Amino acid sequence: MRSRFEPDRRLTARMALTMFLLGLLYVVFVGVLIFLLKSWVLVVVIAAAALWAQYWFSDRIALYAMRGRIVTAEEEPRLHGVVDRLCATADMPKPEVAVSALDLPNAFATGRNADHAVVCVTRGLMRRLEPDELEGVLAHELSHVAHRDVAVITVASFLGVLAGLAVRFAFYSGAFGGRRDQNAFVVLMSVVAVSAAVYAISFVLIRALSRYRELAADRAAALLTGRPSALASALTKLTGDIARIPTSDLRTAQAFSAFYFAPAISGETNRSLSRLLSTHPPLEKRLEQLAAISAQLGPTAGQRG
Repeated sequence: MRSRFEPDRRLTARMALTMFLLGLLYVVFVGVLIFLLKSWVLVVVIAAAALWAQYWFSDRIALYAMRGRIVTAEEEPRLHGVVDRLCATADMPKPEVAVSALDLPNAFATGRNADHAVVCVTRGLMRRLEPDELEGVLAHELSHVAHRDVAVITVASFLGVLAGLAVRFAFYSGAFGGRRDQNAFVVLMSVVAVSAAVYAISFVLIRALSRYRELAADRAAALLTGRPSALASALTKLTGDIARIPTSDLRTAQAFSAFYFAPAISGETNRSLSRLLSTHPPLEKRLEQLAAISAQLGPTAGQRG
């Protein structure tokens, strides 16, 4: 069932193109591995197991890594109340609600579809945001679920995981017959080179999609709530606070930065080089879009919801 979140055909087209290119890359990668390792059974089993685990357990893996846990309405009535209102407004299934113990002010959504999704916020975010700002952030995360880009990013990131696994298995499996001769070394270096190339290509494709999907989620959330200024306020506040989070805490979150509302990398949006490879668009670009939406809504902005 289609939700009431503003549809984004350009996002849908970008997701389809990214998945097509990654799928093509995946087929070529598996074919090359089978040729190099001379064992199609090993490659297919590893690839299938990794994809299965990534697709079915991505939400649990993300929650565990970020020290999050599912909370009930009795434990977090305020948080559940906001999610309930937004899901009713958007006419979409309510995802599970989780809270992370981290002080890092952020939020993320994960899961394979709208019926098996989790929206998680950190204690640091709940402590810092006003009610309307929290609503804007949660609407942003729910739009990721409604647009299905959470599942696409989850599956897309699988190729990078597979590339890393291929290198490890090349070292530790019996693919080389236990020998350390010159031929085995050449095969090993070939696997490493191919895996590195595949990882680099998938990295760039996923980052490009991730930046656009954040803009799409900002727009959908602003139109659903009718309060783009609240979302802009939350963005400004959280981006500034993340820059003051200890580096050790940021390292915990960086592996999941693509899933976050705001980039979990201090100073990411202020470096020209990192903008090309960043998971999020620059803060000023997000704020410009929200300002344009506010002008589009006119006097009604801030009076809905």
